[in-house]
Parts: sequence; structure tokens; C-alpha cells
Amino acid sequence: MSITKERKQEVIGEYGRGDADTGSPEVQIAILTNRVNSLTEHLKTHKKDYASRRGLLMMVSRRRRLLDYLKKIDPERYLDILRRLNLRK
Repeated sequence: MSITKERKQEVIGEYGRGDADTGSPEVQIAILTNRVNSLTEHLKTHKKDYASRRGLLMMVSRRRRLLDYLKKIDPERYLDILRRLNLRK
């Protein structure tokens, strides 16, 4: 359910604003999106895993808050990350 170190480094390299950027909202949103997608696949086969469902809802809420923050500080970056991650809004 969690992502591997290699996959996380790929995501950081792809969405980071610099070489050592690991904390920008774009990177955090991309990592959360990756985790949400993998957990969604898990829940398709394990429908009664309510603890994982709760974790999924918390991750989606955290991603939503980060997206709202990014929209407030820089709408252009917000629209760019929505387009790159194929998130609907």
C-alpha cells in the first residue's frame, strides 16, 4: 500500500521544482495521489478493509487541503498540477 523508495524518488524528480525539492505542495500532492491510487486498487479487492478505507479518506483530505493551499498562493501552479495528475476539479 505504501510506495517504494524508488517510486517516491521518481515522483520527486518529476514533480519537484528543483533537485533537492521534497516538500513543495506539488511533490506532496503527487506522492499522496500515488498512495491514494494504490490504496484504491487494494480496496477494490478487499471491500471490508475499513481501517484502510479510513486511511484513504485521511489521505484524500490532506491532498484536498494541499490543493486548496496551492490554489490560494498560486493558481497557475494549481491548474498545472491538476492537469499533470489528471485530477478533476
